[in-house]
Amino acid sequence: MGIFDFVKSGVREMMIARPDAAKHLIVYKHPDQNVPFWSQLTVDSDECALFFKDGRYVGYLPTGRHTLQTQNIPFLNNLVNKFTGGDVFIAEIFFVKTQPVRGVPFGGPLESMEDPILYEFVTPRIFGEFSLVVVDPVRFVVGYHGQCGGSGDNDVVLSWIKGKFFMSVKTVIGQVCAQQQKSLLNLGGMSMELGARIVQSAPNLEEIGCKILEIGNFNINFSAEDQKLLRDANKARGEARRGIGVAQDTARAKQFELDQRFQQDARYVQQLAGNWQNYAAGQAMLGAGEGMAQGGDGSGVAGLGAQVAIGAGLAQAMNPAMAAQGQPHFVPPHLQQPGGYPGAPQQGYPGAPQQGYPGAPQQGYPGAPQAAAAAGPSIEQRLERLADLKNKGLITDEEFQARKAKILEEI
Repeated sequence: MGIFDFVKSGVREMMIARPDAAKHLIVYKHPDQNVPFWSQLTVDSDECALFFKDGRYVGYLPTGRHTLQTQNIPFLNNLVNKFTGGDVFIAEIFFVKTQPVRGVPFGGPLESMEDPILYEFVTPRIFGEFSLVVVDPVRFVVGYHGQCGGSGDNDVVLSWIKGKFFMSVKTVIGQVCAQQQKSLLNLGGMSMELGARIVQSAPNLEEIGCKILEIGNFNINFSAEDQKLLRDANKARGEARRGIGVAQDTARAKQFELDQRFQQDARYVQQLAGNWQNYAAGQAMLGAGEGMAQGGDGSGVAGLGAQVAIGAGLAQAMNPAMAAQGQPHFVPPHLQQPGGYPGAPQQGYPGAPQQGYPGAPQQGYPGAPQAAAAAGPSIEQRLERLADLKNKGLITDEEFQARKAKILEEI
């Protein structure tokens, strides 16, 4: 008997409920959209009933037995069919499970994703089982109805839910690895943490009004090819990081050496050289001396002469500064004062004759400049002095002849 037969015959009641054969379905859709007034609708304790018209949500009935009339269910006024004289409602009625669905197995590959540390694209594989509950029946039916509404098959519904679950797992894995700066290679030891994060928030499941309650036997792995790809990339990264570490250690050791040398140089300047200019000049002289000892830079006599010149020039540059500090320094003979140092003996010997002879002509010509005070006696004067020594018996004939020959060799 159809719905219009009920109306025409005046039958006032019709029983509407989920049949026993469909008790296991997450969503069950009542097959007839025409519902007479005064029908009895029964909602089980683990579900709710939703009313839709033309694809839009109209109303909700909780657990219990309900008589369908506008007096006690106001939203039914939006469903009255005037064609039958107001005795029929036209609506799609969905019964949705609100109790947890447990032990749902899952397994398979996620979509390809890039490792945030190793920058390689791989495809993780996940396995396990989860429990879920529909927390927003309206959102669940709205998201579900256009794809598999009325299918009467839990496998179709669960396949759709699993697709959303896989997308959520991929999202959570990407977030965790990026936040903690971990490679996908570490996922094997993070299954418990990832499971907890998915239970806490599964973005793609929240969109359809579902929530994951728990995940069991959660396992993440890779194919042999992806595993090798990640391990090779991780090995190359480790070698690069070790090279960086060695370079950093070498740089720190060099910096320590330079710091120690600077402190040592500072002590030398303070305690010995007096200032940095003198210390630098001394270091340059030492460098020139080392170069001379080692034969210079291989340029032979020319290089050796250049090093001697550098050392001499630096020594001359340091000489005024050392003199200003009271240090002894070398004075050329032509700049020394007569008599040498205090207490030095006079030149010649006691009783030695004066240079020249009485009435000897003056050297040079009238008006000529005087000879330098440091000029030595002439050849004639030296021979005369030698003869005088012989005459006085101070030297022998052999000594006289030997010294005379030596003086004459200078002519």
